[in-house]
Amino acid sequence: MRRLAPLALALAAPVIPSKHGLGAQTLDSTLTRPTPNCQSCAEWNAPHAPFHLFGNAWYVGTNGLSAVLLTSDAGHVLIDGGLAETAPLVAANVRALGFRLEDVKLILNSHAHYDHAAGIEPLRRASGATVAASPASARWMKAGGVATDDPQYGLVLAYAPVPNVRVLADGETVRVGTTALTAHFTPGHTPGGTTWSWRSCEGARCLDFVYADSQTPVSADGFSFTRNTTYPGIVRDFEHGIAVLEGLSCDVLITPHPGASSLWPRVAARDSGKADALVARDACRRYAATARQALAKRLAAEAGRP
Repeated sequence: MRRLAPLALALAAPVIPSKHGLGAQTLDSTLTRPTPNCQSCAEWNAPHAPFHLFGNAWYVGTNGLSAVLLTSDAGHVLIDGGLAETAPLVAANVRALGFRLEDVKLILNSHAHYDHAAGIEPLRRASGATVAASPASARWMKAGGVATDDPQYGLVLAYAPVPNVRVLADGETVRVGTTALTAHFTPGHTPGGTTWSWRSCEGARCLDFVYADSQTPVSADGFSFTRNTTYPGIVRDFEHGIAVLEGLSCDVLITPHPGASSLWPRVAARDSGKADALVARDACRRYAATARQALAKRLAAEAGRP
């Protein structure tokens, strides 16, 4: 796929997986080695069986790192790639659902930290997909994930650079076949943070999905949200991103770390017979409210207020 054209969010019925012709789908082992010096990585990367979300949307990530596959007859879209060592698990999950990794035509990203973007380059190489991201995230991915304007600079780890990243505009809608997603820039956690929205349908019923980027105001020691020279617009960016999330049509919320949106209790409830357990139409507003409270707490701490 060379050109990503605008399209209204209207998706076709789900693609039925084919169990044939899966292909080799091999990943470069030099790019998928365990992340060094990462205490949380083993827990994040605990395998999870892939499963159907709704319509053409499938969960293909791990227990602690989300990755979503959106399918169409013309090819598929993958959101996030996890850690470097997550990439083989994502590829295996795609295969387990009966899809071909080579049919992934577009890889998107929430933000360019190593726990969500390090798996993108091995997955790109194995699939031949185009990678697309916000300007700041594209710059970080090309540089291997470490940038001085990151609030967590000094803590985040490097990863294999992604040599070619298509730069997106805020509000741009991209498509692969009948699958369409809209990019909503929600910076703050990183300057390039991006939330993705799309509509998935089963017959006449459609649900609005939001893959909301992380909104936690965390940083390396010594970084000040109110007094810094590397990312001086961070507070304004956080406030903008929170307002964007409050305004989105949001039937189903997913986040880069599934625990941040209580995905597993909702999945368990659905599997126990509560058919609409994934649906929570106030979830984006509640997620935004939590982010707003966390930002206020951080600013109050910097001001020396209780």
